[in-house]
Amino acid sequence: MKYPIIKNYINGQFVTVTSSPRTLDVVSPLDGNKLSEVPMSTGKDLNEALLAAKAAFPSWSRTPIKERVQIFFRYRSLLEKNLKELAELCSEENGKTYSESVAEVEKSIELTEFATSLPQLVTGEILEVSRGVECRTEHVPLGVVASIVPFNFPNMVPNWTMPNALALGNCMILKPSEKVPLSCVRLAELLKEAGLPDGVLNIVNGDVEIVEAICDHPDIDAVSFVGSTKVAKIVYQRATSHYKRCLALGGAKNHLMVLPDAKPEMTAQNVAASMSGCAGQRCMAASAMVAVGNVDHIIDKICIEARKIVPGVNLGAVINKESQHRIERYITEAEKAGAKILVDGRNIKVPGKEGGTYVGPTVIDYVRREMSVAKEEIFGPVISIMRTNTVDEALAIENANPYGNAASVFTQNGGMARYIIDHASAGMIGVNVGVPVPREPFSFGGWNESKFGVGDITGKSSIEFWTKLKKSTTKWNPEAGVNWMS
Repeated sequence: MKYPIIKNYINGQFVTVTSSPRTLDVVSPLDGNKLSEVPMSTGKDLNEALLAAKAAFPSWSRTPIKERVQIFFRYRSLLEKNLKELAELCSEENGKTYSESVAEVEKSIELTEFATSLPQLVTGEILEVSRGVECRTEHVPLGVVASIVPFNFPNMVPNWTMPNALALGNCMILKPSEKVPLSCVRLAELLKEAGLPDGVLNIVNGDVEIVEAICDHPDIDAVSFVGSTKVAKIVYQRATSHYKRCLALGGAKNHLMVLPDAKPEMTAQNVAASMSGCAGQRCMAASAMVAVGNVDHIIDKICIEARKIVPGVNLGAVINKESQHRIERYITEAEKAGAKILVDGRNIKVPGKEGGTYVGPTVIDYVRREMSVAKEEIFGPVISIMRTNTVDEALAIENANPYGNAASVFTQNGGMARYIIDHASAGMIGVNVGVPVPREPFSFGGWNESKFGVGDITGKSSIEFWTKLKKSTTKWNPEAGVNWMS
């Protein structure tokens, strides 16, 4: 075991979990080696974290935001200083390539930069509404909030929520994925080094028991969640049934529409990168391609690009054997149902890393709408190609999909691109972009069954989620006597 047993982080200290003997192994998908063990905390541990957070909240929330964000200026510098170490750790516990992990930490830096700009964005408004009478609004923190994060981005997704929520004056309970808890440990250490007061951030490790306890606890005012749609629905329903705010991001089935006039080389490179990046384990991955008309020449090039992506070289591992077997099962079922496997990523073994869990890039053609690979989130480096004659047929396929994270079109026709932007049912649209993730300050968030709750989790939209609006009216003109203010 390379690392010590994971501990919870409560009131600025790493503490051993004694409430339960249960632990889970943390295994590297790269080679199957055991990295650590993570404890399964109980409600007792959550209560201890909440006591620390509630005690820290009065002082932290009253600290001027200009002072709070100074910590995140320092945190940003520490992320930059420790980028190599953070990227190696991310790759080790998640299985993605080193370069992908570097990009993830760089995105964390960008997210933190946005948090440092919050004093300029939450200034509120003031207006003299009558002689001697002013109305004013200001954003105030909610209290103690919780963030439940997934395995696929161990560094970035915690930083979707921590910098903004904390800079806005909240205290937080962070629940990492039990599959990848190591990165959150390091982030907590860096925030403490940056000067974050004890109790403002607390980490409680565990599984479904802690998630349920977070949703139920009356002292938690808001919950953010990122994971599968199935679980996102459960978290949203359970948290809101206890009258707390919830923003739960779920899965996706993102469609790329490829038109005959698309640039072949650029399209092929973008499609292959989109479907295989992070081994396809991202909610913005291209999972379905709709070929409009005759685009066989582009599909041929996509296959060429896919074959350049080599597991263990420029393609990382999927998270565990269960995921590996599930992804391969989807491919086999499609083949048995009549689809054509153009590039096959099953039964991959990487020399020297035989214990790793790898699936190679897979391109499946002649997929029909009713097949599982056409409808369900695979979460692997697999793209399913469906064929249509018109753009409206392609849009009908995209709109029938219950998810709504992203959709993209590859074309050189501006009018057609605008038509698809207007008619695709997705929260994030790309034109000649395979992964249409907005950059800060624009927010991340999908539609339909990819998101439950109001607003987005990053960018300006997140301000409304992490704060409540206080309105005050003042009158300093007693000579006015009785008026509308009375």
